[in-house]
Amino acid sequence: MIRAFTLKHSPQEAMILYKTMRENCVQPDHFTFACTLKACSRIRALKEGEQIHGHLLKSGFGLKELVWNSLIQMYANCGEIVIARKVFDGMYNRDVFSWNSMFSGYAKRERWGEIVKLFNEMRNWDDRFGEVTLIIVLTACGRLADIELGQWISEYIEANGLNRSVKLMTAVIDMYAKCGHVDKARRLFEQMDKKDVVAWSAMISGYSQARRCKEALDVFHDMQMANVEPNEVTMVSVLSCCAVLGALETGKWVHLYAKKKRLELTVTLGTALMDFYAKCGLIESAVEVFKKMPLKNVFSWTVLIQGLANNGQGKKALDFYYLMREKSIKPNDVTFIGVLSACSHVGMVDEGREFFVSMNRDFGIEPRVEHYGCLVDILGRAGLIEEAYQFIKNMPIPPNAVIWRTLLAACRAHKNVEVGEESLENLVQLEPMHSGDYILLSNIYASVDRWEDALRVRNEMREKGIKKTPGCSLIELDGEIYEFFAEDNGCPHSKEVYDATENMMRRIKSAGYVPNMADARVDAEEDDKEASVAHHSEKLAIAFSLIRTSPGTTIRISKNLRVCTDCHNATKIISEVFNREIVVRDRTRFHHFKEGSCSCNDYWSFPRVITYCHQ
Repeated sequence: MIRAFTLKHSPQEAMILYKTMRENCVQPDHFTFACTLKACSRIRALKEGEQIHGHLLKSGFGLKELVWNSLIQMYANCGEIVIARKVFDGMYNRDVFSWNSMFSGYAKRERWGEIVKLFNEMRNWDDRFGEVTLIIVLTACGRLADIELGQWISEYIEANGLNRSVKLMTAVIDMYAKCGHVDKARRLFEQMDKKDVVAWSAMISGYSQARRCKEALDVFHDMQMANVEPNEVTMVSVLSCCAVLGALETGKWVHLYAKKKRLELTVTLGTALMDFYAKCGLIESAVEVFKKMPLKNVFSWTVLIQGLANNGQGKKALDFYYLMREKSIKPNDVTFIGVLSACSHVGMVDEGREFFVSMNRDFGIEPRVEHYGCLVDILGRAGLIEEAYQFIKNMPIPPNAVIWRTLLAACRAHKNVEVGEESLENLVQLEPMHSGDYILLSNIYASVDRWEDALRVRNEMREKGIKKTPGCSLIELDGEIYEFFAEDNGCPHSKEVYDATENMMRRIKSAGYVPNMADARVDAEEDDKEASVAHHSEKLAIAFSLIRTSPGTTIRISKNLRVCTDCHNATKIISEVFNREIVVRDRTRFHHFKEGSCSCNDYWSFPRVITYCHQ
């Protein structure tokens, strides 16, 4: 009866029955102890489990492996992993279930290093390993990026003919992917005769973690063609990739699928959906998902706050922060990055200073370098260059390249040559080959008519072999991702794209657009500068979208670099001339263009100046 209650998910009844049995002076045997301990394990009844452990020792059943294994499981499940290990170490005879009980206990506590140590100990006892053991250890290898042990297990599986197990091969694929060997994982994946949803999810997750998001979505489309239904793990990985690529239609399909299947909007799935919508510029959809989530944790609130800030709704982001505090949810360090970003995006300097102090004072959160960077950005955007500079000099931790780069960008905006020069000196020591830093200082010199110095910086770049990162813009049309590079004639739709771009540029010129030649390639000939500006990656992407989508359709673009002044001005006019809403996500934030204006109110589009000299 105790065993039946335990199996039928009524562990409380099983424990009551054990107590009744003891009151009736019926002596339990090792099966009784094992089943009752399993009941304690399932509801994490540590106190009762300890009492049964005492009964067990008094009853003389201490040498039965079945009972000891149940004890290990009980203590591990109740969070007492150290006691579980003491029980394990005290066993005279250990079977495979003993080892697996210990492995499983460590896995539940995410003690991956202990799993590897224990497996190495197990190798000294036995040279035969079961499927459960290998799966748990492979999982640990993936978490620790222990490719050496992971590869040894992979070879062991091959040598012992265990590679027909779908679960085992899925664990191998997951291990290789998490260790960064995604191509090896893909080869093994392709060799599998049968692939279940876990195998597909492991491959998609591997590409996602390697930031090879386009390939992850390609695998997802293959999964759909194979009629394999995704699970929550699949959908979270796919949504993460859609967020990176701005693949709105694919992400919407995932959301629709979840609704159709009536899947619970868990914290994990709901937060992934929010992040996806926010990073695709649909912040209202993110808010809607947030409101429908039955449970929310600090990460859910943080994603919403950060999303609102990045979409130009800094004040609303702070409103949600205050609401979060009203609900007694304690912010974490990432929350404050979102809060400080919100202050930066709307120019709230005093509030930013107060939040920075509040982190440690009110919540005991020690500011990280990212928080210092946010405050530098707040001060720099407001033109408080000297205060930002002194703030960096007084930091208790060494400033990284991002902080100095943030100050350098502020110097460019406010034409501060002296601090800009020192910023570059520090940047060269930290990241000597970063092209953007040299370009920023060159622009600062040009802004104050120091043309020789501007040219000198550009020549220094060429002498050091430093090349500017090419602009790349991504769009999604009918579920397919298209990439556009600045002045790239090698794309499959090259003629169609450039013809559409020329037509688009002609129309906006007639509406008052004047090209900003300062944003042309510095090495472009005088006659080619206008074409260089016209062929920036986002302009190519917008032109292609205009001819491939229906009138009135919103155009969404993801860009690897910051939007330049010329593209910002051109896109404003395009939105008015073609009556389109255009959402551009650059490396800094979102720009929502509509009816000739941008959501940033041109606050994030600082004027750039000529960076070349006439010979």
